[in-house]
Amino acid sequence: MIDSRGDMDVEGLLRIVLVLVILLLVLEVLGEVFGLLFGILEFLQPLILLAVAALLVLWLADRL
Repeated sequence: MIDSRGDMDVEGLLRIVLVLVILLLVLEVLGEVFGLLFGILEFLQPLILLAVAALLVLWLADRL
């Protein structure tokens, strides 16, 4: 029986490692961007809640 384990060349392994590192960096950047976005939304959260409450009151009063 011929064993084909270990037939991958070094360049292939380096490409796999490089892709994994790039994926990790992209995930880190996306996490920071979404963290910043959620930080902005957290700042605007009371205003958004007031707008939703106003729309709900207008809808219930049949003024919308």
